[in-house]
Amino acid sequence: MKRLCLLTMILPMFGCSHFDADTNANIEKKQPLSSVSVEDKTSNSSSVDIKRTQYKLNDLNEQMINVKNTVNKTQTVTKPQKKKDSAMLNVVLIKQNPELRYGCEVTSLAMVLNFAGVKTNKLDLYRSVRKDSDPLIKSPKGDILRWGNPADGFVGDMTGRRAGYAVFDKPMIALINQKLPGRAVNLTNKPFDQVLEHVSTGYPVVVWTTGDYRLPDRWEGWYHGNQYIKTPLDLHAVVLVGYDNRYVYLNDPLSGRKQVRVTKQQFISSWKALKCRAVSYH
Repeated sequence: MKRLCLLTMILPMFGCSHFDADTNANIEKKQPLSSVSVEDKTSNSSSVDIKRTQYKLNDLNEQMINVKNTVNKTQTVTKPQKKKDSAMLNVVLIKQNPELRYGCEVTSLAMVLNFAGVKTNKLDLYRSVRKDSDPLIKSPKGDILRWGNPADGFVGDMTGRRAGYAVFDKPMIALINQKLPGRAVNLTNKPFDQVLEHVSTGYPVVVWTTGDYRLPDRWEGWYHGNQYIKTPLDLHAVVLVGYDNRYVYLNDPLSGRKQVRVTKQQFISSWKALKCRAVSYH
């Protein structure tokens, strides 16, 4: 069953579609390198002899070459890898339902961490992820007045027994670092091509989009303290597992489909509308 975030008078349901909270410098005159004097001070009891030695340009060049060769022997320079034209990672598919009706983020992360060799599951991550405990407060008409901030932790009840919403990148980064200390990578607000480069090097990425991978068309807003949070209700999180020149490929924890093909241009539009959120590891 496709999860849509709908507001109802009895039980607000937001689904795995989630939201968005909005000297002047002196010029030194150099001596010509063809004739540079170097003072050689050698201590001899109470007196110091100063020898002035003339070095030619060729002598200095030879010394510089020797130093460079020594550095090259002890250091290895790694050239950045070029992004491949296409990539596909065989990431295990995990479904969020029935246990985590609103748990698309932690379920997607469970897929990524299992690919990394971490022994965990969606329920372990559900228990471990930070929560924003601010209660849902609605008007008599059913409008949301106050609630939590997904930037601080998961908002609402992830199981679906009560209204649930979403969690954003920073709590997810903290969760990755719990399981892979020091290895979390936040690709949020990076160019999408950089996200693809990360997949190209062998790392799947959790990305925020919408339930149908299109532009969001249902918005809601509420106050969190003095902060007003405006967000699309059809927010969703999936795993980017591959791409080629025209498409991206996604593991979707809600639909239960693996390597779903979506037009790259369409997906990037929805990803940008959700504030370019993406997390992974290295």
